[in-house]
Amino acid sequence: MDLYWIAQAVGVMAFAVGITMFFNRSERRFKLQLSLYSAVIGCHFFLMGANAAGTSAVLNALRTVISTRTRSIVVMFIFIALTLVLGVSRINHLIEILPITSTVVSTWALFRTRGLTTRCIMWCSTCGWVIHNIWLGSIGGSLIEGSFLIMNGVNIIRFRRLQLRGIDPFETENKAVPVSKR
Repeated sequence: MDLYWIAQAVGVMAFAVGITMFFNRSERRFKLQLSLYSAVIGCHFFLMGANAAGTSAVLNALRTVISTRTRSIVVMFIFIALTLVLGVSRINHLIEILPITSTVVSTWALFRTRGLTTRCIMWCSTCGWVIHNIWLGSIGGSLIEGSFLIMNGVNIIRFRRLQLRGIDPFETENKAVPVSKR
């Protein structure tokens, strides 16, 4: 098996990891799975020779893991600054502003929002990536981000319907459940 097919297999693994993350109601598991997806897709990009995309994806993975430990505005601004410095310096076409903007917005969301708000902002961020990837002609990137758009959109509607029925879909699932008496 040559490197091209290994890279494609890693891309399919990233797709499998990413497509299921929006089912998570747990904020922490959602973010950890998002981070795992970013790391795997970063490896895919490196194997494909797309080093800038690989670097960006790995930076996103690190950002997402750190956002599970802190909601510090300083840390958020460090990641936004890194995204702007590394991204804006590499713009060759105006449309390349979309992924940079999407990354900045999703960074803000991961550090400053929770629950349905996070998912809605991530959905908007994904729109920017889909448009960019279609423009770029990235079949795998378009399919993965397009799938994220659909899956997250469906789950946003599902979670909102639960909220309208008075159910908090983001309530901690790990609450202690009393053991029934025998």
